[in-house]
Order: sequence, then C-alpha cells, then structure tokens
Amino acid sequence: MVQKNDGMNYAPQGKPKPVVGSGEFVFAATALEHGHIYGQCNGLVEAGGTLKWVYDPDPKKVEAFAAKYPGVQVARSLDEILQDADVRLVAGAAIPSDRCALGLTVMKHGKDYFTDKTPFTSLEQVEAAREAAAATGQKYMVYYSERLHVESAVFAGQLIADGAIGRVVQVIGTGPHRLNAPSRPDWFFKKAQYGGILCDIGSHQIEQFLFYAGCSDARVASSKVANYHNKDYPELEDFGDATLVGDNGATNYFRVDWLTPNGLGTWGDGRTIILGTEGYIELRKYIDIAREKSGDHLYLVNGEGEKHLSLRGQVGYPFFGELILDCLNRTEKAMTQAHAFKAGELCVRAQLQAERVE
Repeated sequence: MVQKNDGMNYAPQGKPKPVVGSGEFVFAATALEHGHIYGQCNGLVEAGGTLKWVYDPDPKKVEAFAAKYPGVQVARSLDEILQDADVRLVAGAAIPSDRCALGLTVMKHGKDYFTDKTPFTSLEQVEAAREAAAATGQKYMVYYSERLHVESAVFAGQLIADGAIGRVVQVIGTGPHRLNAPSRPDWFFKKAQYGGILCDIGSHQIEQFLFYAGCSDARVASSKVANYHNKDYPELEDFGDATLVGDNGATNYFRVDWLTPNGLGTWGDGRTIILGTEGYIELRKYIDIAREKSGDHLYLVNGEGEKHLSLRGQVGYPFFGELILDCLNRTEKAMTQAHAFKAGELCVRAQLQAERVE
C-alpha cells in the first residue's frame, strides 16, 4: 500500500526479515483513523510479528484492513483484544487527541503500545504517559515514519554513527505534504483533535533532529504557524516552522506545510540536510525532482569526496525487528522511551508557543 499521491495512506513495504518465528510475537491493531496503521503493521509483520486481531467501530475501515491482512480476526470490542493474554503489543492510529488515552488503557492491561505520530496533543498527556510507562513498565512507542520507514534516513543514521561527517552541529528539515482536502476526515480540520501542524507533522522533524544530533533534550527558540492558502478551513494550519537548540549545542530549523503543488510526482518533497564538522548529508526521501521519480536518495560530502547513493531496497527497516525484540527482552535498542517522549513533548511545546502569522 505505497500511495505516492497521498501521505495519509503512505505505507512502505519492505523485504521480510523476521526476528521471531510465527506466533512468537502476537500483536493487534485498533483505531484505524489514519492510514499509517498499515505502515505500522507492514513493518511488524515483515519482522515476524503475528497480527491476530483488528478492532475499529467503523466496519468499512475493518473490512478494508481485513482485505489487506486476510488472516486477521475481527474483534467485537477493544476489550476482547485487551483480555487476550497472547497479545503483547497493540498498534493504533487514533485521532491524535485520543492517542494518549488509548495508550494508557493498553498499558494498564499489561501490553505495549505502538502509536502513530503525533503521540500527544497536550503537555498533560505527555506527563500522564510518562507516569503510566513508569508505573506499568510497558512501552509507549511512536511511529516516527519519516525516519524509521525511509531507507535513506536509516542509512544516514548509520553513516553518522560511523563518523562519516564528524560531530553533527545542525539539522535542517523540510516536511511538505499534499493536502488532498476532500479525502481527509473531519477531525483533520479541527485543531483540538489534530493538535496543530507543529504538533502533528512537525513531530517527525523534531524526532529526527534529536536522533541525528544525539540530543537528549532541546529548547524551542522560536516557532510560527499560519494558514496562508486554505481559508475555507479556518482551524487548519497549512504552514509551520521552528528553530530548536539542543542540549549539546546542535541547532535545528524545520519547515512543514500542506502546500505541495499537484505537479509534484509524489505527496511531498521531504528533505533533510545534516551538517557535521567533517562533512554533510542531504536526503531526498520521496523523489529527486525532475531527475528520478524514486525516492531514498542520499548525498554525502566529506573529506573523501562526493557521493550519491540510491538506497531504495538496499537498507531495510531495522526498527520493527528491534522493537519486537525490545518488547520480548525489555530492552531499548529500537528507541528509548525517553527519546520517544521527548520528541513528543517538544512538538507540543513548539505548537503552544508558536506565533500566528498571516
């Protein structure tokens, strides 16, 4: 289900690389509000996870999901999933404002939770999730797909870890998306439910900055939001940007928007530029405009020269296998809980302090 024109239904599929045998890691899916649930489930199934259940109150959503995953059982209620002792993790893509409450319920029942981004729409939710994770020992993991489910982004992390560009001192990110307004659900245009543009798609950018720059914390130096071009939807923000300073001195600027023109060959020309003391990396994640319709292009410049790497189908998506093993072994190789929460917290802070411009 790789949908090139609509980011809401963009669900990458990779090569199966199981880390467990059939039935060794059972999970369920619920809250099918966002198409990212398919990406979440694809990744877990390819890593060997067994998708046992699906539940959503909308039968049409369930029917479409079951058609994609023919072996899945349709639960009569969320409680039927929560009472199944075989289920270790529940994946969900609820309305953003409802994601935390769902996670608290899942963790209370002794299961790990894997939510679509953004994980929170308020600081109160962040604190509640932190407390619940500490009290239950369960995981509250987040599908930050623009790093975790993009092969060029995965490889950039490997290059940085290998010292290819030295110390990372700045990350610049662009996250443009095509609006496709008629295809969007009602909640997408209600700020109390989607959380604001910096809280929503800005969460990808902040998470990437923390990861690539090796920050455990950061402060939001400035942030702005606007609705430049979609006045028919007064609660929509179609533009946002922010500047952050990490606790290790690295800086970040990112811009997100819903202004992708129809002439682009994909849903958004997402890019990331990572500057190090000994070189830099540029990622052209989903397209290399006017050159290649494919994505996953990485450009590397350092003391050894200039390189262009086309990475589609070459790297894979190790996060999902690592997450399964983390859930089984109670480790934190895929992503630390502190990192998942900090990225979610900072996108809420950026949203709350954003200046509104017109």
